[in-house]
Parts: sequence; C-alpha cells; structure tokens
Amino acid sequence: MTYGTLKAALASVLVLMLITAGGVWKVQDWRYGKELSDQARSQSDTLNELTLAAATQQRNAQDKRLELEQRLSVSEQTHHEELSNAQRNQARLRDRLATSDLRLSVLLAEDSAGGCSVPAGTNTCSMVHGATRARLDPAHAQRIIGITDAGDQGLIALAACQAYAKDVSTPR
Repeated sequence: MTYGTLKAALASVLVLMLITAGGVWKVQDWRYGKELSDQARSQSDTLNELTLAAATQQRNAQDKRLELEQRLSVSEQTHHEELSNAQRNQARLRDRLATSDLRLSVLLAEDSAGGCSVPAGTNTCSMVHGATRARLDPAHAQRIIGITDAGDQGLIALAACQAYAKDVSTPR
C-alpha cells in the first residue's frame, strides 16, 4: 500500500469514526433529552401537587379563622348584651333607691351577751316576722349598689375573657 492509499484509508476511517461518534452523540442527546424531559415533567407535576396542597391548607386555615371570628363576634355580642342588661338593672335599682321606692336593710345579728346591738329602726308596724333588720341610709345604699355594679361588670368581663380564651385555645 502506498502512502496515498494509506492516507485515504486513514481519512475514510477517520470520517467513519466521526460519523459514528456523531451518531452516538445524537442518540445520547435524544436519550438524555428524553430523560430530562421526563424529569422536568415529574418535577412540574410534583410542584403542582404541592401548590394544590398549600392552597387547600390555606383555604382550610382561612375557613377556621372565619369560623373563629364568627364565634368571637357572637361571644362579644353576648358579653355586650349581658353588660348592658346589668348596667340597666343597676341603674333601675339606683333610681328606685333614690326615689325611696326601695330601701336596703341588713339582718342584725342577735347578740347573746346583750353587749352591743344596733337599733332596729322606728318601724314598729312591720308585717314581717323573724329576725330583726336595720334599714340602710340611702347614701350608703347607693355606694353599696355602686360597688356591686363594679363587681358585676368585673364578673361579666371575666366570663367574657374566659369564653374568649376557651374559643381561641380549643382546636376545631
């Protein structure tokens, strides 16, 4: 073989190798392209599932929050109504005390030793039988009603706070 034919054979082998390498490269490109496409599709599907799950979870959280807000609104309305009723009753009681329509009295303890006793008042024509009572001065009665009013408001506020804490801390 001559140098020219050897050179031509070597060139044809080189061309054949390049064609084969190009073919193998193309097949690898198709195969990896398909794998990358499948992987991208899988990743997209997973991302869509996660997005749907997050949206569902957010919707559930919003529903729970809305339900809690509604329960708290009802509780607040109930508290406001109870407080208004208590204030109205206290005002009515104060008015009755101011107009002498109502008198407060206290039960006097019987002192067996006979030492200190509070006078029972001047009412001798009482139809009530039983323990001796003393009427309170209207000013003192007003102060007592004011104290009980503040106590009632405090108890109503405490009940409202307890209901709020229970509503907020109770999982639904």
